[in-house]
Amino acid sequence: MWWGRLSARPARSWLGVFSSEADTGSRQENVSKPESGAPFRFCRNGNGFGPRLAARLSLIAVLAALTAGCFHPMYAEHTDGSPALRDKLMGVELLPIDKPNASRDARIGVEIRNALAFKLYGGATGAPPTHQLRIRFSTTRSSLMLDPNTALPSNESYGIDASYQLIEVATGKTVLNANTFARTSYDIPGQFQRFARSRAYRDAEDRAAQQIADNINTRLASFFYSGM
Repeated sequence: MWWGRLSARPARSWLGVFSSEADTGSRQENVSKPESGAPFRFCRNGNGFGPRLAARLSLIAVLAALTAGCFHPMYAEHTDGSPALRDKLMGVELLPIDKPNASRDARIGVEIRNALAFKLYGGATGAPPTHQLRIRFSTTRSSLMLDPNTALPSNESYGIDASYQLIEVATGKTVLNANTFARTSYDIPGQFQRFARSRAYRDAEDRAAQQIADNINTRLASFFYSGM
């Protein structure tokens, strides 16, 4: 009978189906015969770049060529002989900042003025003044984190809030009135290291002064370039 013939077959032939040799052979066969997929095409219709896509790319190239002449570097020289932005910035006179002598704010005022002069002139002095810049500022200092064991500050924040006016020399009119601010933080490495704390405090003051000078320089450049 059929089940008798089935049972008479050797067991090895049944186990061979599930053996590792058959599995390995199937993997090797799959590797030797990779799937053949459809070739990659740019368009769905298989024609590569179609006329519609080519027309779009041509339009983009034409627009890019037309607008290329509209871009002008901010600090570039003018071909028509008009003053460039660098020349206008060199005509800004920095008035002394009014702060009590020998105070911390007086030192910060000198830092702001020196940093701004270097950014405007590239040196200590500029050209004959066409404008004057008057700067006023105030400082703040606060504790951000406290030591849970000593209840003393372990991280502090230092800030400068500044206002400035740009005055036209010829008319005496204020043409720009703006405000800016800077915030810096510093760590206090232990309460008994007083020199380290004082040095970190002074470094925070210098970083805030540099940021104020950067902000004012950017605003003045924007004003002279766009007139607003």
